[in-house]
Amino acid sequence: MDAYRRRPARKSARGLHESLPLELREVVDRFGHHLAVVEGRSAHTVRAYLGDVVSLLTHAADQGCSTVEDLDIAVLRGWLAARLTEGAARPSQARRAAAARTFTGWAHRIGLSPTDPGAGLASPRAHRDLPHVLRADQAAALVTAPGSQPAPRGAGPLPHTGETMPGSPTGMTTPGRGDSGLAGDGAVAGQGEAGDNGTAASSGATRGEDVVAVRDRAVLELLYATGIRVSELCDLDQADVDHGRQVVRVFGKGGKERAVPYGHPARDALAAWLRHGRPTIAANTGSNGTGSGTGGVGTGRNNAVAGAGAGRKSGSGKGGTHRGRQKQGDPLFLGLKGGRLQPTVVRRIVAAAARAANLPHTKPHDLRHSAATHLLDGGADLRAVQELLGHSSLSSTQIYTHVSTERLRAAFKQAHPRA
Repeated sequence: MDAYRRRPARKSARGLHESLPLELREVVDRFGHHLAVVEGRSAHTVRAYLGDVVSLLTHAADQGCSTVEDLDIAVLRGWLAARLTEGAARPSQARRAAAARTFTGWAHRIGLSPTDPGAGLASPRAHRDLPHVLRADQAAALVTAPGSQPAPRGAGPLPHTGETMPGSPTGMTTPGRGDSGLAGDGAVAGQGEAGDNGTAASSGATRGEDVVAVRDRAVLELLYATGIRVSELCDLDQADVDHGRQVVRVFGKGGKERAVPYGHPARDALAAWLRHGRPTIAANTGSNGTGSGTGGVGTGRNNAVAGAGAGRKSGSGKGGTHRGRQKQGDPLFLGLKGGRLQPTVVRRIVAAAARAANLPHTKPHDLRHSAATHLLDGGADLRAVQELLGHSSLSSTQIYTHVSTERLRAAFKQAHPRA
């Protein structure tokens, strides 16, 4: 039976953090604050980097290093080699090397180390698979899926997002049937007016449509129309949307600001959400989006993300990342408890819409991939797509040219008589 015993589980990042000497724990916390506040890294990146640094310092301590000053290139390479023997994937190794270089460079700049041993640390070349891209008709089916199925009624968690529907008589499940919320003539306003065809058939709220479907459709339309990241969508405030010019202001990685246009379907979906859906949720929850709850984070944008045990500073507005501006908390999209919509809920929204449209499992980033590929297929300039996506390097955008080439090759093989 001994052969079937499981190996002892590795300590979590938080457990490793707590096992470090106090001096090193404080260094990790300072580094986390630097990443989140000074560099404006995303919450996901901060958590990953802090976990990597804690792992590195734990390995270094096992090698007899008691301070950051004791780190050298041999220790860094030994740490990566140890992770490789555990079966680490190349992308994970590349991220670990990047985290180590960022950490040692920061430690050198602030005087914790006389040298920067990470400057000579090479990254393993990560293999890049072609992204999952929907066809244009599949993307259209996905973004219009919300509302195509009857909405669940009464209290309890929604099966597709895990959010809890209010169970009160004035809840949000049956708008247009005497409830507060979507009652009215069912027409969608672009800017207080009807859409292009004067109806709500394509992207608006109808009498029987619930606020969840209105919100989810607006989320999906905006993701596909703009190609923004899920974190960027959740970070949006109402003031970031210029309805007249149909442009959304996005704060991306490193706090870089960019303006991204969107089309009429997204305009109409947003109008329906802002005119009917959002006020209904706000009224039912007594919130303007600054409170906590499903989809909401009540801590500040200037938080030092707590990954791997780093301290968290609370404030007002949005939490998790710092995008180069202080937020007062007027989110564009709300969760059903009145707080800011969380990326986890958005991922569930996309996955549920894909199931409803009979599509393979789809993630928010797949809509970003699809938007970029469809732009290039339609003749958009590669530099313009780079700017829209917020890529700092053109090489990140060029992956979509390979996707377009592969799609063209597949069409050629299928259709050409001499293929």
